[in-house]
Amino acid sequence: MSVPSFQLGSRKLVAALLTAGVLGGVGASALQHVQWSAHAQGAPAVIAQSAPAAAPMVSLPNFSAITQQAGPAVVNISVRGTRKVSDDEDDGDDADAAPSANRGQQIDPNDPMLQFFRQFGFGVPQQGMPRGFGRQVPQEVPMAGEGSGFIISPDGTILTNAHVVKGAKTVTVKLTDRREFKAKVLGSDPKTDIAVIKIDAKDLPVAKIGDSKAIQQGEWVLAIGSPFGFENSVTAGVVSAKGRALPDDSSVPFIQTDVAINPGNSGGPLINARGEVVGINSQIYSKSGGYQGLSFAIPIDLAVNIKDQIVSHGKVDHARLGVVIQEVNQAFADSFKLPKPEGALVASVEKGGPADKAGLQPGDVITGYNGQAIVSSNDLPAAIATARPGTQAELQVWRGGKATTLQATLGGNVSKGEQVAGNEKVGKGKLGLALRELTPQEKQASGSQQGLIVEQAAGPAALAGVQPGDVVLSVNGAAVKGIEDLRKQVAQSDKSVALLIERNGQKIFVPVQLG
Repeated sequence: MSVPSFQLGSRKLVAALLTAGVLGGVGASALQHVQWSAHAQGAPAVIAQSAPAAAPMVSLPNFSAITQQAGPAVVNISVRGTRKVSDDEDDGDDADAAPSANRGQQIDPNDPMLQFFRQFGFGVPQQGMPRGFGRQVPQEVPMAGEGSGFIISPDGTILTNAHVVKGAKTVTVKLTDRREFKAKVLGSDPKTDIAVIKIDAKDLPVAKIGDSKAIQQGEWVLAIGSPFGFENSVTAGVVSAKGRALPDDSSVPFIQTDVAINPGNSGGPLINARGEVVGINSQIYSKSGGYQGLSFAIPIDLAVNIKDQIVSHGKVDHARLGVVIQEVNQAFADSFKLPKPEGALVASVEKGGPADKAGLQPGDVITGYNGQAIVSSNDLPAAIATARPGTQAELQVWRGGKATTLQATLGGNVSKGEQVAGNEKVGKGKLGLALRELTPQEKQASGSQQGLIVEQAAGPAALAGVQPGDVVLSVNGAAVKGIEDLRKQVAQSDKSVALLIERNGQKIFVPVQLG
């Protein structure tokens, strides 16, 4: 059971997994790793300063009253199960074992950080043997973990994170009145990290569900959960941002807060000042694996949508459009003559998919979905995430310097859904490409009857990421059938051009500054 977190390394977000709470009997050892300190001296006095006359007076929420109202519906979840490890991965019984990032240090085998490094990709080599050597025979080892959840119906239906109950053989729910129940997992959806479990009980306290769309940046919120096994802990903060996209979670528009979230808080509620649940605490952004001021919650509107599908059908069907999209930066906006850098740039369209049938083309920029503005490329998969297969979608599209509207019927989850491609860096100067037409053999191999193959790349094109062997398919959305087509499009461009290239069967737009 693990809580996803993100680390900053080489200026990039690196997906990592943080332990969901107390793993492998860490209940006692977690306390041993906490250094307690107390200060005898009193805190310095704080001198109050009067606010400017024009500023409205804002009072703090009554956190105690909110906790008394919402707290009884929050539960602690303990899980037991097994997980597979290979022979060169320690099972946690060797006190001398250490993850590669901490070689030479003695590590408690029950330390939750040991599990974190394993999940993150650092193996634990056998003593005296280089990593990568030895047998790779999978073994089943015991696993235990803790998380949080909250009751949404008096008969014992509970919402939590999918990663909290992943691989669990037994799930135990503990209420605030100390009663314990065995729970059944009704279903889970790893894509949105939502799970629904059920206990056999009645007349239980129920969490009040709010509206995640109504919350505002800067609004007070609090979390209740079991960080490191400390049950019913309350932390408070504000909404830092809405609609955040994280690596590998482009379909979830996370609520970012500065509420302290730690292992064991996963699945617990994020509550507004009216005592309403507006999100499910799920992830953190961290260099160390612990809380560092950035926490992320799944909007409750999305969670309830997933819950309804699980309760009704036992599974979740995600709608899809069938496109690969990119963020629109200023260079792309200049290339496609957009008024401002907003929208989702279509890099490729799945053949025969919903987008293809609707008439979407590479180079189109989707600026709206059913009347909702698409400002960031991540807004599109987030909007589609709440739809069902078969939903009729009206797409506002920018094509060839003009706005148009297309109608699409969303498909089911046969593929990975909407993918968001990365952006390449942009250089300066002229284009700097040596190109030639595809040979008949190359056309047959690539399945494309048009395009130009890059023989040499220098200057701005090379700095933008274009490589020899790439196939240039279009410029600013216009298909390239020959050298003259490319020259014409470049001559008509001002600051930059958007090249649609194909590499190893994948298509992506690359912005190239012309200077």
